Amino acid sequence: MIPTKDLFRGKEVQMMDASVGTLLMILSYVFGTGLVILEAFMPGFGIAGIAGVILEIVGIVLTNTYFGLTWSLIATLAALVFVGFAIFFSYRSAMKGRLSRSALILKDTEQSASAPPDMQSWLDQEGVAATALRPAGFVEISGRRLNASTAGEFLSKGSSVKVTGAEGDHLIVTKA
Repeated sequence: MIPTKDLFRGKEVQMMDASVGTLLMILSYVFGTGLVILEAFMPGFGIAGIAGVILEIVGIVLTNTYFGLTWSLIATLAALVFVGFAIFFSYRSAMKGRLSRSALILKDTEQSASAPPDMQSWLDQEGVAATALRPAGFVEISGRRLNASTAGEFLSKGSSVKVTGAEGDHLIVTKA
C-alpha cells in the first residue's frame, strides 16, 4: 500500500498498490471508450454515454494519481484521438463496409411507392388515401400503394379519392 494524504480530511490513508491502480486505470479507459463508441450508434445521450464519460474521468483521475498531471493529459488526448478514430472508422464501415451488410445495422428505408409503367392506366379509378394528402402522400388503389397529390387541397387519411390525372411518377387525385 502507498501512503498518501486524503484530500478531504487531511490525514494519511493507504492507497492500493500501483499495479492494481494501473489495471483499474486501463480498464476504465478501455470500457469508457467502448461505451462512448456504443453511444455514437444509439440515439440520444443515454446511460452508455454517461457511463463511458464517467469511466473516462475515473481513468484520468487514476492516471493523475499514479503518474502525474503530464501523463494524465497525454492519456486524455490519446483517449480522445482513439475515440475519434474509432467512431470515424465504425461510421465508415456502417455506411460502406462490412458492417453495412451486417444485421446489426438497421436499414431506415421506407418502402417507396412503385409507379406502374403506364400511369394513365389508373385514370378514373377510385381508392382510399393511405396517408393524409397535404397535398402529397400515398393512396391505395386495388391493393397497391401509390404516390399521389391533390391540386392543393388537404385530404385526411381514409378519404375516398378518384384519380383525375398523372404527372411523372405520381397520380393527381380529388375527393371522390
